[in-house]
Amino acid sequence: MPTPDPSTGIRKTRSLPSTQRYIPIAEIRGNAVIMKDGSLRAVLLVSSVNFALKSHEEQSATVQGYMSFLNALQFPVQIVIQSRRLVIDVYLEDLERREREQVNDLLRIQMADYRQFVRELVSLGEIVTKRFYLVVPYNPVTDTNKSLFTRLSESLSPDRIVRLKEEKFRAFRASLDKNLAHAIGALQSMGLSAVELDTQALIELMYATYNPEVAQNQKPPEMEKMEIES
Repeated sequence: MPTPDPSTGIRKTRSLPSTQRYIPIAEIRGNAVIMKDGSLRAVLLVSSVNFALKSHEEQSATVQGYMSFLNALQFPVQIVIQSRRLVIDVYLEDLERREREQVNDLLRIQMADYRQFVRELVSLGEIVTKRFYLVVPYNPVTDTNKSLFTRLSESLSPDRIVRLKEEKFRAFRASLDKNLAHAIGALQSMGLSAVELDTQALIELMYATYNPEVAQNQKPPEMEKMEIES
């Protein structure tokens, strides 16, 4: 509620705290998410398998592989399944452009029929795609390779860790890469492929996660134009 200024009598609107204050992310750079507690996160986009279409023996092998994957982990991970409404407006526009450029009359008619079929199919209901992510962390505070004094000093001053200098960030990033290599190898043993998200992909993922409705029609701002409160 606006409060009057005693000197002027003009009501001033009280500024509300930014939502960034409640988001645990401090920075995104170097293909990593730097959390406010000083820990790092990398995100893997993982392929999927159709479990229902596999034979009984293949299903058993998949379950055993998943159990082996969990038992081989030496650090906590987070599995995220994200459902998104499939937006095909750009695809339909590309089809229309190709249809106009097509010189073969028969192919042009077939492309028009196909474009109309896709449009009607989408109008019957929302088509949802699923993406599977594996979040791999590195926390310097819980790193057993460090001395107790180093871990204690870092836990007492997380703000100093957040503002990572390039040299220290590279050291933390190297430790994160070891966890990534371990996770990717374990996934490959299950027959799954995994790709690490780069900085821009991480920004788009976080933008879509915290702004699911807006992200459907509006792209995130360019990385150079983004502002993060300290």
